[in-house]
Amino acid sequence: METITTNKQMVQKTIFPILFTISFTHLLNDMLQAVIPSVYPLLKNEFHLTFTQIGLITFTYQLTASILQPFVGFYTDKKPKPFSLAIGMGFTLLGLIFLSMALSYATILLAVSLVGIGSSIFHPESSRVSHLASGGKRGLAQSIFQLGGNAGSAIGPLLAAIIVIPYGQSNIIWFGLVAIAGILILSKIGFWYRKQLNLRAVGKQSAEEVKPMLSKNRVVFSLIILLLLIFSKYFYMASMTSYYTFYLIDKFHLSVQQSQVYLFIFLAAVAAGTLAGGPLGDRFGRKYIIWISILGVAPFTLALPYLNLFWTAAFSIMIGLIIASAFSAILVYAQELVPGKVGMISGLFFGLAFGMGGLGSAVLGKLVDQTSINYVFHLCAFLPLIGIITGFLPNIESRKK
Repeated sequence: METITTNKQMVQKTIFPILFTISFTHLLNDMLQAVIPSVYPLLKNEFHLTFTQIGLITFTYQLTASILQPFVGFYTDKKPKPFSLAIGMGFTLLGLIFLSMALSYATILLAVSLVGIGSSIFHPESSRVSHLASGGKRGLAQSIFQLGGNAGSAIGPLLAAIIVIPYGQSNIIWFGLVAIAGILILSKIGFWYRKQLNLRAVGKQSAEEVKPMLSKNRVVFSLIILLLLIFSKYFYMASMTSYYTFYLIDKFHLSVQQSQVYLFIFLAAVAAGTLAGGPLGDRFGRKYIIWISILGVAPFTLALPYLNLFWTAAFSIMIGLIIASAFSAILVYAQELVPGKVGMISGLFFGLAFGMGGLGSAVLGKLVDQTSINYVFHLCAFLPLIGIITGFLPNIESRKK
């Protein structure tokens, strides 16, 4: 009996070393992913690609990541696989090797597909590790986890500008060392993960979930609203992550390396804003944070296409800070809507985020070819207005004092 009580106390405690470690591996994973869009200008010149082909590269990568993630999450909800995290990073390593040596457009697509498969394995299981280590502070845990990913997305373009852009495509191989480090760290996480599963089995302790008193139809309707909000956020983010550098080069005549610095500034703001969403959602309610982070960014996105370089950079910081808080709040809200399905929900929402980013990149690339990059940024500025539908979400939590 004493052993069971001890086990229960252990699984209910917030384990910050694990949270920060899994966040760091998220940083490594997303930093490696960020190499792909960061080298677009180089690949475009080297292989004489159109913007449509650039968009299809992102679409291919995001498609492999998005389609597999819900299935990975659904399977691991039933049969958790602690060491699958390291295997996922192995796929990413293989993709980077192929990308560094690619001699054709088809090889590039194969390489980014492998990186996408790595992400599809990493995100549902790493999100479950974050959930297991949260000790009930789910919003905080998810924000710490997301902070790593967004920080990695910000660092990736900067490192690519230093390591790859000046010296060529083959230097992508140096990022393989980061993937190897990730495999080693994730193997250690796998041992902790397996131990936690054993502790919960012995103590018959599962994560405490509070099931909202909602009908199945109401839950499905709420999930649809959340998925539309994910569409709004990530379609807009696709315009920034894939085409912001081209926009700056076209409008302000910056060099490729200068434009990468501005992309880093935006992504650094995204990373900084990420940490706020989860804790604020824990404190004030996730619905309010979702509302502010999506709809609240609209004035800044609408103004962005009309600004000079200084104010473009300044407003991009505000956009990054505000919009970044959305995902943690949306994901934890969805997990509370569907208790006991952490992997499936995480896979679904991470997968949709990737899918919308990929679809957005492909569609916007085609639109840029047919119109202009300036037109696309004017059009995408209206996407955050979709945030108004947050008002249809039910209040499934009391405001915490």
